[in-house]
Formats: sequence, structure tokens, C-alpha cells
Amino acid sequence: MGRAYQNKKESMAKTAGQKTRIYSRYGKEIYVVAKQGGVEPDGNLSLRRLIERAKKDQVPAHVIERAIEKAKGSGGEDYDTARYEGFGPGNCMVIVDCLTDNVKRTFTEVRQAFVKNDAKLGSPGTVGHMFDHQAVFVFAGDDEDAILELLMMADVDVSDVELEDGLITVYAPHTEYFKVKTALTDAMPDINFEFDNITFVPQDMVKVEGEDVAMFEKFVAALEDCDDVQNVYHNAEIDE
Repeated sequence: MGRAYQNKKESMAKTAGQKTRIYSRYGKEIYVVAKQGGVEPDGNLSLRRLIERAKKDQVPAHVIERAIEKAKGSGGEDYDTARYEGFGPGNCMVIVDCLTDNVKRTFTEVRQAFVKNDAKLGSPGTVGHMFDHQAVFVFAGDDEDAILELLMMADVDVSDVELEDGLITVYAPHTEYFKVKTALTDAMPDINFEFDNITFVPQDMVKVEGEDVAMFEKFVAALEDCDDVQNVYHNAEIDE
């Protein structure tokens, strides 16, 4: 699979506007997860994972706390999940996950991002079968066999373990996220994850080249400008 985890395109907090957008997305997702599964992280593993990720992405504590407090109330917004699939510039495959309080508005905005950037929006399931929903962990290391043995001894279901450029990548079914993380942190208390999340990993990569590169970047930027878009996954491979 290679270092496919790098192809999960996430919002990058490089400007104040982008930071505000990333905080808003985390706030919305934390609210929804807490509302659905409970406001206590110890009893809501999805919430715990989300809070850990938010802290790693330097989301301020007050943003996290406000979302949880909001979830404790009886009212609040009702958000629906929406997933859109299709083909981006260079014929790469794209999955767009959204949280929205207005599905019609979200569909219109996502569709416009596709239409205006040489991309084609498909029906549900168009490309989803070409991605694996996986827990992915990346950390510094030099012995993938030892990591695989460690995880097998901990009775963890592992899809693959790879070593590349001094980084070990562990792929596991998304349901094994906490078992993998617990096994690794118990065995290596000082471990520092370069990446740890549940994501969609493409089964095959598509090289995007030439004029398609600029169009692809414009396309992803347009999607990420949509307030309701939470994550964009793709199988585009672009040479830096």
C-alpha cells in the first residue's frame, strides 16, 4: 500500500482562517459524537479518540469544552452525515465526508466544487469499494517484524505492517483502533505517533501529473472551503 496514509488530505492550519475552520470542524464533530455516545470520554471511545486528535492538532481546550457542554443540553442542532463519491482531476478517486444541518445546501456546495474543477460526482458506492476503512498508525522505527509480533501477541487483528524511510506504518481494521494503540503504548510508553487515526486507505494509487496537478489542488481547496466538509480522502499520488 505504500505510505497511503499521507494521501488523506486534511485541512492544514497555516493561516488564521484555516485554523478557525479546523476548530469549527472539530467542534461540530465532538458535539455530534458526544451527543450520540455520551459526554464522558472514558465511556465513549469515539469521543476520546476525537479529543486526543483535536489536542494533537492544537485545537484550544475551550473549543473542546464548549462542544461537550453544548452536547449536555437537551436542544442543540441536529446534524446528519453525508458522504459523496466521485472522480477528481486526473481520474483519481475521491470520498468526501460531511456533517450538515442542511443536506440540500451541502450537496449543492460539494457538487459545485466537482463541476467547476474538472471532476465528476458519482452515486453512492461509486468508488468507496476501492478504499479500505482502516486504523492507521505511523511512528519512527526500524523493525517491522518485531512490531507485527508484538501486536499478534496482544491478539490484535493486523492488516499490514510496513517499514519505509525510518517510519513504521501499521494498518488494522478500523474496529481494532484502540487495541492497536493500547498494545503499542503499553509496549513503548514513549512512542510518538506521526499519524494515528481511522481513515480510508486507497487500494491503488493514481498518479496525477501535468496540468491536472494544479486543478486537483484547486479542487481539494474548493471542497475544504465548504463548511460542512469534514474530511476529503483520495488516491491521488502527486510527485513533490
